[in-house]
Amino acid sequence: MIATDNSGKIYCLMGKSSSGKDTIYKKLLEKTGDRFKTIVSYTTRPIRDGETDGVEYHFVTVPEFERMNDNGKVIEHRCYHTIHGDWYYFTADDGQIDLSKDDYLLIMTPEGYKNLQKYFGKDKVMPIYIEVETGLRLLRAVERERKQHSPKYAELCRRFLADEEDFSEDKLEALGIRKTYQNVDLEETVEEILKDLST
Repeated sequence: MIATDNSGKIYCLMGKSSSGKDTIYKKLLEKTGDRFKTIVSYTTRPIRDGETDGVEYHFVTVPEFERMNDNGKVIEHRCYHTIHGDWYYFTADDGQIDLSKDDYLLIMTPEGYKNLQKYFGKDKVMPIYIEVETGLRLLRAVERERKQHSPKYAELCRRFLADEEDFSEDKLEALGIRKTYQNVDLEETVEEILKDLST
């Protein structure tokens, strides 16, 4: 069972890069109708081919992020030191979240999940952790990057290695993340998550 009461919750979908989070996220939204509201996070990284501003993320500049942070609008943020410079990802208190009436689903990192719990309370923020065998994840990551107009393979490798640290067993245990969903078969994984969401 994922939730413990009937008040609004934020469900954080987490997993290493190329674990299928984006696809599972879209499938869950399709299959649950209007059960979940979405939260569009922000990032200062460049927009990728096929992405739309305001859909995958709100794409902003670093000065815009700093201005929002100074104004107390940033709930949580992460900074990735990439070979292309610092990329910030963050969730903002911009009117999207009202836990008095709605449940929310979003893709999040462990650090972001922890900070959301600090902001809203541990009983309001729930984990959905996805795992995929390492070799399969690497193959998926390379294939996805190859399709980009300007593939960034060095950044892919950096992110892949960073995930091993960010999603270590010790860190997951410290966050209270004990249930994992093995994404071997997409439809089976989605159905398992839906079953837990309904209990």
